[in-house]
Amino acid sequence: MQKQDGMNYAPKGKPQPVVSRGEFVFAAMALDHGHIYGMCNGLVEAGATLKWVFDPDPDKVRNFCNVYPGVKAATSAQQILQDPEVSLVAAAAVPVERGPLGVEVMRHGKDYFTDKAPFTTLEQLEEAKAAVAASGRKYAVYYSERLHVESAVFAGTLIREGAIGRVVQVLGLGPHRLNAASRPKWFFEREKYGGILCDIGSHQIEQFLYYSECKDAKVLHSKVANYRSKEYPELEDYGDATLLGDNGATHYFRVDWLTPDGLGTWGDGRTVILGTEGYIELRKYIDIARDPQGDHLYLVNGSGERHYELSGQVGYPYFGELILDCINRTEIAMTQEHAFKAAELCLLAQKQAIRAE
Repeated sequence: MQKQDGMNYAPKGKPQPVVSRGEFVFAAMALDHGHIYGMCNGLVEAGATLKWVFDPDPDKVRNFCNVYPGVKAATSAQQILQDPEVSLVAAAAVPVERGPLGVEVMRHGKDYFTDKAPFTTLEQLEEAKAAVAASGRKYAVYYSERLHVESAVFAGTLIREGAIGRVVQVLGLGPHRLNAASRPKWFFEREKYGGILCDIGSHQIEQFLYYSECKDAKVLHSKVANYRSKEYPELEDYGDATLLGDNGATHYFRVDWLTPDGLGTWGDGRTVILGTEGYIELRKYIDIARDPQGDHLYLVNGSGERHYELSGQVGYPYFGELILDCINRTEIAMTQEHAFKAAELCLLAQKQAIRAE
């Protein structure tokens, strides 16, 4: 697992299969972002069978096959899309291409699992909604900063058990290390990556909706800036936003590409969840100057103070739930409404953002 480079951060967990080998077959394509490895790890650990991989870049395919021995290299995307054995296609395309690829996958009768951010425009979102309605397929999104973080999973359990009462505010901090030299060209092109609030801001908004149990929200304020990366004029290296949920909960988040080289991981991601009866703090990837291991959760409520060290203790239930949802046509892992609402709000935050200098 790569801790220095967020683009290639791919958590691994204990195998927790929900299906037998061959019972649920999936394929991977569009290997433009390293998150595809985290997506595939989660599915394989949950028992899914990885049959195919396709990307026009043979080096990407070769590296992928080295990580997942036994996967077959397809000669085209159509070979995967026309294979009746494949139930789901996982993809981490260039962000601007994720929506159109998902529409094509669903039109071929397969469920789609994409890296975040799932869209770069509101028009792409509407096209995907129409394709979901017409095909009956799923458009699932890898919101990894909640789904693939054990402390974030456990926070949801505590909240549902009433540990902090009603959630009234979520504070999200999503700093990332730029690692500019290793980034592909599209990463610095505004039209292709969609803007910082659309991209890594999508994680934060999804968490807010989940923890606060909001169905909708308004973007009250948002802004973006390029403070340190003037050699990349289309890059936004800072963004923040404030939202008001339909149930009265509020949200502030900040995302950036300003993580210093001295940090022991790619970003000091944190979440603070305030309830009427207590609060939770997540130190997801590191506890700076104390413990290089991530997945620390701090809980304070009427019973006192608690510190949980959760690495290797909770697992990642989303992937097994997603597989069973695809088989049973249920919505246990994440509802389609929730996945699309998080996408919509990050697009609106990006569209409304003022630019700071």
